[in-house]
Amino acid sequence: MPPDAFALALLDWFDRHGRRDLPWQREPTPYRVWVSEIMLQQTQVAVVVPYFERFMARLPTLAALAAAPLDEVLALWSGLGYYARARHLHRAAALIRECHGGAFPAAIAQVEALPGIGRSTAGAVLSLALGQRHPILDGNVKRVLARSFGIDGWPGQAAVQGELWRLAERLTPHARVGDYNQAMMDLGATLCTRARPACARCPLADTCTARRQGRQMQLPEAKPARRLPERATLMILALDRTGAVLLERRPPTGIWGGLWSLPETDPHRDPADWCRERTGAAPLRLEIHPARRHTFSHFALAMRIARVWTPDAPGGVAETDRETWFSPGALADLGLPAPVRNILTDLVPSDPDLLQPSENTP
Repeated sequence: MPPDAFALALLDWFDRHGRRDLPWQREPTPYRVWVSEIMLQQTQVAVVVPYFERFMARLPTLAALAAAPLDEVLALWSGLGYYARARHLHRAAALIRECHGGAFPAAIAQVEALPGIGRSTAGAVLSLALGQRHPILDGNVKRVLARSFGIDGWPGQAAVQGELWRLAERLTPHARVGDYNQAMMDLGATLCTRARPACARCPLADTCTARRQGRQMQLPEAKPARRLPERATLMILALDRTGAVLLERRPPTGIWGGLWSLPETDPHRDPADWCRERTGAAPLRLEIHPARRHTFSHFALAMRIARVWTPDAPGGVAETDRETWFSPGALADLGLPAPVRNILTDLVPSDPDLLQPSENTP
């Protein structure tokens, strides 16, 4: 199919069936589109919508984001996953304030230079918000192109990705670029889906190579399978008599970077030894709870959980900017990894009277 015909077929479908009432489409400023595109990386629209609306209610402008503490940004992101996105978003806002006078840059090279923004995200923001002609290549677009043109191979391979970028560049029209890019994303999200694609309703069905060859479920090729490594940790849920919980801030980079989390130690360690070392006394009570499993993109983590009642006061655990006792009522406003928030929800009763340990030490 010639590029013009491809774009016209897609835009005609978009005019009749495209999504037009998503929160970031109602006022498509570069800031709002940028935040939405970062949230939508590896996350479905239905999940993103409430996070986006909550984020915009608290941080409605780029200036507000740049001025906000990282803790507030991480708290708003809590549960959305891939927390490096939030850290990069916050850092990029500060750089825009410092280097671009607080205005989102309009040159694609300047946008791509910001933390957490690659070629596709930069193109999406500038085309959807400002109408500039830039191709995009998110997961949905890769799937549409691979099927339409019969592109073999896993799109994560450099050669395959290069071929898809060349196709995307050639097909992107010079008019209605924002609508075209939105249409490509919509088509992949609603009809040309990974499972059970609705080919009968697809505007590109008549010329689709994958459909003609009966290869819709084979294209694009999946990432070569590999066994996820397994890791284990012991998480300590330390409580004092008031119900306060001891949390540690994670290092700024790596898994759950910058978030508050439970103290961790060797999975085979006796939690009572941890308590003696950190507080100078044996725990008043100790419970071991079933391990919970959380899967990251590159490993699976088994979290063994020990609920420990500390002596009368926090004892030897000195509060610092990296280690602090929080009341149960303060937990909702913290940036917490979703698995840790679930542990706290399940194991920290809201009534301090329910937390009183027995007088029997383990």
